[in-house]
Amino acid sequence: MVIAAFALLMGMSLSAAFLPLFARELDPSGLLIGLVSSAWFMSRIFTEIPSGVMADHFGRYKLMVGGLAFSSFGAFFCSMANVIYVLILGRALWGLGTALFFMSSSAFLFDLFKSSERGQALGTYQGIEFIGSLIGAPLGGYVATILGYRHVFFISTVLIFCSFVIVLLSKKIRQRDVRNRDVSPLSSFKECLPSLRRWGLTTVYISSFSRMLVMTGVTGTVFPLYLNLQLGMGVELIGLIVSVRMVGVIIATVISGYLSDKIGRKPMIILGFLLQSCCLYAYTLFYSFDALLALGLLEGFSRGMIITSLLVLLSEVSPSKYRGGAIGMYRTFMDLGGFIGPILFMIIYDWAGSHFTFILAAAVLPLNAMIIASTRKTE
Repeated sequence: MVIAAFALLMGMSLSAAFLPLFARELDPSGLLIGLVSSAWFMSRIFTEIPSGVMADHFGRYKLMVGGLAFSSFGAFFCSMANVIYVLILGRALWGLGTALFFMSSSAFLFDLFKSSERGQALGTYQGIEFIGSLIGAPLGGYVATILGYRHVFFISTVLIFCSFVIVLLSKKIRQRDVRNRDVSPLSSFKECLPSLRRWGLTTVYISSFSRMLVMTGVTGTVFPLYLNLQLGMGVELIGLIVSVRMVGVIIATVISGYLSDKIGRKPMIILGFLLQSCCLYAYTLFYSFDALLALGLLEGFSRGMIITSLLVLLSEVSPSKYRGGAIGMYRTFMDLGGFIGPILFMIIYDWAGSHFTFILAAAVLPLNAMIIASTRKTE
């Protein structure tokens, strides 16, 4: 499962350095460029919860295999894109597939480990898969300058298909799969709805939404355009910044997973939100490549502090037999943030410029720290 996730993340990240630039070549409209990034989450908004409920009832294995199949088709469509609408369609299928895989694999991982071990287990798992992103981002930037954008997407297709074959043929995953036939889809859905009565779940959902809103809207869409159009950096340099940022994510994911088992999830999440807020504001103050490289590393570290601890916190505030549904709801809020973020922040970017966009995003994150501080763990 780790090898499959590694190849999938590497395939995903190959286009990270140039996706908005490729979309801009196909159509210069800011709204459509935002939709290229948002399409990744558009199809997932309506399928995360049903797939989470299905994972509780039918098991994790089938959804992992199906997710990798959808991802392969999506990457192939992107490699064939001559108009921006085909690129949007490919991104939508690709995003749907990754949602099915990572939702199911996360639930599968939580099934294998008890609560006191989940932070370190998930941190190690995510740290290894994020190495794929570390390799993919600069590699994709360099390959794009030599062969062109579409060839990069074809390489992604091959990598993801390899992940599909690995999971499909794995006997171990099928043997350790968990099914809760006594859990009805309706009861699973009701237990995972956000409400004031389930405040712990609600705060995690809100934080998931806000984190992805800023990540896809600002660091994923506005930031590459800002580096290229305003600071004059090429795709290969942007790829290096994205790659170094992923180094920070990997380091923090492994470390924070271990620390969250020792000192708790909330301190790691709160510190991560505050540190990321400072980094986003600092992007408006420094312009040299070396400074932006250092800030990228620090911002990636702050994101890694949040990613693992927030998901493990979700496993502790949700009933175990409804865990798939809770992860599905969590990822739905994440997808909503991912869908809205690029469109919203591209509109703000076109209207007010890059600096105001970074400052606005930096102001959102401390609010999440305050919300998480009010969460109580339920055994």
